[in-house]
Amino acid sequence: MRHTLLGLSAALACSFAAAPALAADTFPAKPITLVVPFAPGSATDQIGRAIAQGITEQTGTAVVIENKPGASAMIGAQYVARAQPDGYTVLITTNTTHAANEHLYKSLSYNPVKDYAPITLLGKGGQIMVVNPNAKATTVKQFLDEARANPGKLSFGSGSSSSRIAGELLQQMAGVQLLHVPYKSNPLAVTDLLGGQIDMMITDTATGLPQVKSGKLRALGVTGTKRSALAPDVPTIAEAGVPGYEMGYWFAAYAPAGTPEPLVKRLHELMVKATESNAAKQFYSSTGTDPVTSTPQELAAFQKDEAGKWGEIIKKAGIQPE
Repeated sequence: MRHTLLGLSAALACSFAAAPALAADTFPAKPITLVVPFAPGSATDQIGRAIAQGITEQTGTAVVIENKPGASAMIGAQYVARAQPDGYTVLITTNTTHAANEHLYKSLSYNPVKDYAPITLLGKGGQIMVVNPNAKATTVKQFLDEARANPGKLSFGSGSSSSRIAGELLQQMAGVQLLHVPYKSNPLAVTDLLGGQIDMMITDTATGLPQVKSGKLRALGVTGTKRSALAPDVPTIAEAGVPGYEMGYWFAAYAPAGTPEPLVKRLHELMVKATESNAAKQFYSSTGTDPVTSTPQELAAFQKDEAGKWGEIIKKAGIQPE
């Protein structure tokens, strides 16, 4: 009887050990949900939809985008952190949730390291400084001169940490004082900029550049170290009056902590290949985003380095955790 029980226990142990591998072999067997912690139309939403399409093309399985914006992306991040670790719920996010928020808030509703299984980087990009076409300023210098003449009266909006810190860094390096107006997502801030409720914002190129090309917004500068090939006439903020200025952002995918390694590996394979899909290529080329992927281990190391870097920027900017 004892040998029978031991044999049964061993068989059960083997079956449980084999379960994740077996699940990975048949994955996905149902729709995958990609959670975007920003509003529809944001750069993160755009890349999420491109990746979703790329995965569907590979598997024939539907991939659902679920937008959960708000609280500096913490609502969506927390949702995924608490989701079942079965591979069917994935966070498509940015440095906002996984590098900046821990320095911007005294407490988070999720742990950016312990609550997730890294999958892969998805891309890196720059931002663009925009104003309403009716604004007096037509250059970065003119905007800064007006800000110096009216301390605290000109406002800037932000719907992500990248956008906010870009504005905070501009104030710090240019020696100006602006009024910060927070939004749930960058497209919402753009709407108010179009309506004249705020004076300026520094947003991801994917969100801002289409508005510039349509004539609805005026571009003053880009945040990279070199001009964007998509807007070669727009100077860098560094060359336009703030030497040394630079600020970018990145996209990445994370599963809930505890997701079996075989499933993480399968998700990694699907997502890396999805970055080569036509939909993804269109996103990268139209937004000036560089396609960048990584192993889960490389993403974990990159995230650690980025958290340190963003912490330094936030500290130097004098931003106190809320």
